[in-house]
Amino acid sequence: MHATVSPVAETLSMQSRTGVVSSQAALLEFFCSVRQQTEALCLPLTPEDMMVQSCPEASPVKWHLAHTTWFFETFVLTPYLDGYHPFHPDFVWLFNSYYNSVSDQPLKKLRACFSRPSLDEIRAYRGHVDAGIESLLAGSPDPEAVRRIIIGVHHEQQHQELLAYDVKNAFWVNPLHASYRSEALKPATKSPAVEWIDFSGGLVEIGHADESFSFDNELPRHKHYLRPYTLASRLVTCGEYLDFMRDGGYQRPELWLSEGWETVKAQGWSAPLYWFHGENGEWQLFSLAGAMPLSAMLATPVCHVSYFEAEAFARWAGKRLPTEQEWEAAAETVSAEARAMGNFLESGDLHPMPASAGGGLQQMHGDLWEWTASAYLGYPGYAAEPGALGEYNGKFMCNQMVLRGGSAVTPASHIRSTYRNFFSPATRWQFAGFRLANR
Repeated sequence: MHATVSPVAETLSMQSRTGVVSSQAALLEFFCSVRQQTEALCLPLTPEDMMVQSCPEASPVKWHLAHTTWFFETFVLTPYLDGYHPFHPDFVWLFNSYYNSVSDQPLKKLRACFSRPSLDEIRAYRGHVDAGIESLLAGSPDPEAVRRIIIGVHHEQQHQELLAYDVKNAFWVNPLHASYRSEALKPATKSPAVEWIDFSGGLVEIGHADESFSFDNELPRHKHYLRPYTLASRLVTCGEYLDFMRDGGYQRPELWLSEGWETVKAQGWSAPLYWFHGENGEWQLFSLAGAMPLSAMLATPVCHVSYFEAEAFARWAGKRLPTEQEWEAAAETVSAEARAMGNFLESGDLHPMPASAGGGLQQMHGDLWEWTASAYLGYPGYAAEPGALGEYNGKFMCNQMVLRGGSAVTPASHIRSTYRNFFSPATRWQFAGFRLANR
């Protein structure tokens, strides 16, 4: 299944990163394009698929459809559209995720219990809210309403990626190991040798730079001093990670951070998530295209590893993970053309692909989110959004690590070099890998 976006919609989505779009009609088209892409991602799924919540991090697809709609109703239509009537009085708390200043909310682990409202009613909810946004943009909306619509569209793109994570995990725990993507992945057994690319460091500027859209955690732009450093030209591959495993990587406590080693023992980790032994005893890899021999995918970047695993591999290799500032400074040297060619959701691969033989710095945008050595904290002078929207990023700045770059299930128009993703260091269900740094 290929989740595609028309060239016009791609152009509009790039334009609407800014807080001032070219027109309200352009914003409406961008809004509709993203909402339609969410629905397109659901086409291979049955209603039963859309009810599954297979791990603590996940949510049912049906809940994603409702929550992204809740965002527009709660933060845009209710305060800014005169005469707007909420679709259902209970939805304001039922589909709230973590905005405590808006309302209480059900426990996350109970989302799979929401057999009601029905999928048809949730789709009617989406239609009701879509009509409200269209009505709002047909008039003279408050500039703050326009800004919040743009935030909401990017929020929905985040949930498109989460939807892919959650479907993959749901199909993985199903004994049938169902396929979401109808086309099989092409074997990939050869990757170019790693090049070590030098960066001079010095005083650099980090953070979002212009008036285009960004989240509050990308601000303010500020100066940061970097020592000279070297980055690997590509991501670490499955074949390289297999060498780490064969050298006893999961049995050697000296390679692991203390909490990482405790996690390995407690969780029984012996390989990345979605690797398993087939009937012949050989390693298999599960993807959204189903299971296939790991031997056929050795050149693809290793995926679904935690920060702890990435850090242990780096220690084993005699290297380290880059800081987020090193990563961003390096990413800014990649051309816009190269960024646009990254492996994102729209490619339809839905899995990281090997680096090309062309050389230079590769896979900085798309393929996999890259773990960095940086804790997720506010930049100097950081200020969260005012009001309930301030709960979006800032309150998670504790016990999280930063990831950069986007993945094969990130919408292309959603990513930029300054984007800061974050997860707790033991989390593996997201599309995450890593590259090495030296010096």
